[in-house]
Formats: sequence, C-alpha cells, structure tokens
Amino acid sequence: MIVLKTDAEIDAMRAAGALSAEILDKVEDLIKPGITTLDIDVFVHEYTIRNGGIPAPLNYRGFPKSVCTSINEVVCHGIPSSKVKLKEGDIINVDVTSIIDGYFGDTSRMYFVGSNILPVARKLTEVARSCLFRGIKQVKPGARVGDIGHAIQSYAEKQGFSVVREFVGHGIGRTFHEDPQIAHYGQPGKGTKLVEGMVFTIEPMVNQGHWKTKVLKDGWTAITIDGGLSAQWEHTLAIKSTGEVVILTESAKEISTRPVV
Repeated sequence: MIVLKTDAEIDAMRAAGALSAEILDKVEDLIKPGITTLDIDVFVHEYTIRNGGIPAPLNYRGFPKSVCTSINEVVCHGIPSSKVKLKEGDIINVDVTSIIDGYFGDTSRMYFVGSNILPVARKLTEVARSCLFRGIKQVKPGARVGDIGHAIQSYAEKQGFSVVREFVGHGIGRTFHEDPQIAHYGQPGKGTKLVEGMVFTIEPMVNQGHWKTKVLKDGWTAITIDGGLSAQWEHTLAIKSTGEVVILTESAKEISTRPVV
C-alpha cells in the first residue's frame, strides 16, 4: 500500500534529507587513499548522532553498520570494515540514511579516490548521475514508474552500460522501505501512476558490463556478476499537492553541480 504524505509531512522530512546530504558533503573530505571504509562508518555514525539523527542502516534487518560503502565492483550494501582500505583509482558509493523526528532521508553519492581514475570509471560514474536526473525529470503527477525506468535504461544503454534489475528505488517516509517500487528499467506509460503525496527514492545502479548481480555470503554485499565496475547515485524526492516535485536530499553544493539532462 502506498502511503501518501501531506505537504506538512513532506516538509517535516526535509530535516532528515538535509542531514543526509550534509553528511555526504562532509564525507568528500575523507575520501583518500589509505583510509578504511570503517573510518567512513565511524564518521557517519558520530556525525549523525551529534546532529540529532539516527543512522537508519544500523541493525536494519541485521545490517551491522551505520552506512553502506560500495567500492568498484560492489553494486550496493557494502559493509564497512577495518580491513578494506581505499586505493588510488577506486570509485566508491557512500549510501547514507538518517532519521530525524521519525522520518527517513535516503541518499547516496559516488566519489573518486585520488586523481588517477580510469576513463571508463569516470564515464560510468558520470552516466549514473545523469541517469538519476533523467529519471527525476520524468516525475510528475500522472506519469508512470515505467517512464522513470525507461529514461534511465535507454540512456545508460546508449552509453554502453547496463542497469541493475535486482535492486530498485522505493517509497519512504516513517519507514525505511515502502511502496511503490521504482524500477530503473521499463517501458514508458507502464507501471504505477505517480500522484501528489508520493515520496520515494530513485537510485539507479549502472554497471560497466552485465546487469546481473550476486550477493556474497555475508548476505548483504551485492557485486557485479562479471567483476565489472558499478556506480550509483540516489535521491529522495516528493510530489507536493501542487504537483511540484522537490528533491529532499540535495545540498547546495550538489545543486551547483547538477548535470544538464
């Protein structure tokens, strides 16, 4: 069942979204060769608590950390570890969800580690971000979930990449995951109709090679089936009663670097 939100509830969600975005702004300063993904987790956990929030991933369905850190071939849900150090040339997704006053704000970004980034890794990362905003551009009352998925899939595939099928965006509010599911592939005019009051994430995962993934024995870490690179960007957005579409997890820094789509 889709839980529609009032404009007041959407406005109340802004605090959680803003904190998550602020954390990702701060994380950028951490990303360098030699730090561990546990260093990132400790920072995110402490910053969240210090600013009045709760890190939603911690203990969610048994997830053991406060943030997801997904490097190179890891598609999503990478578990921070003191044994995993960032290396020159890596790409990493950091996925943050904060809870404030009972509302969730879910967002993720990609970061380059160092300056010696392979051209394909740079292109993949940029295409994934463009996919996110091409999906967001389709959001309006009366549109369909398939419009979002088609915009993402068609662009990614034209660029020579593929879109993950097994993981999707989702409704969000006072619970982490709600209806509707937002697939990042599909056909225009198909799927759930978008209406005022919907709040959901769009979070395309774009792979260098095949779109299939597999989950490791830890039950969480999803990797590409062929060892190719993967990149993901995510925002939480809402459709207000006026039909206005607002992104709840975008910092001023991000707004200034939005891709043109």
